[in-house]
Amino acid sequence: MKALWQNAAAFAAQAHRNQTRHDKRPYVSHCFRVAMTASIVFGFDDPEIIAGALLHDTIEDCDVDYDEILEEFGRNVANYVAAMTKDMRLEEEERETKYDMQLADGPWQGRLIKLADVFDNLTDTLPKKRKKFMEKVDRILFLTENDEQLQDAREQLRGLMHEMTSC
Repeated sequence: MKALWQNAAAFAAQAHRNQTRHDKRPYVSHCFRVAMTASIVFGFDDPEIIAGALLHDTIEDCDVDYDEILEEFGRNVANYVAAMTKDMRLEEEERETKYDMQLADGPWQGRLIKLADVFDNLTDTLPKKRKKFMEKVDRILFLTENDEQLQDAREQLRGLMHEMTSC
């Protein structure tokens, strides 16, 4: 029987199969990097966190819904993915405000995955767009400031931020 993370990796690869990132690489490589960041850089090896990281963009960017994630991967993983899902029907300002509230009210594991997502996106952001992206970094750092279990991950992100801004 495959491990939870193996099923999540296959599911994410299938869901994102026709998508690419701005660098023309397969979109799913971002999902894999987010999971690896959560595990290797931040030190969280819980299979549900890794699965949530692999699946974090499937509801928002693919033809996948919460119930499908729930059925395949269980309530915890589905809740982590839901916490990471923006309501794209809303105007940007309202969407971002509601998203921040959703992350703040959701499970800390969702905020961990968001830290890993922002970490990966920061490493992948073009220099000319970095300043604007730093606002997103600041937002997730603010949202996680009271999460004791995320302090090391926050420090890793702050270190990357410093590295990127001093280049």
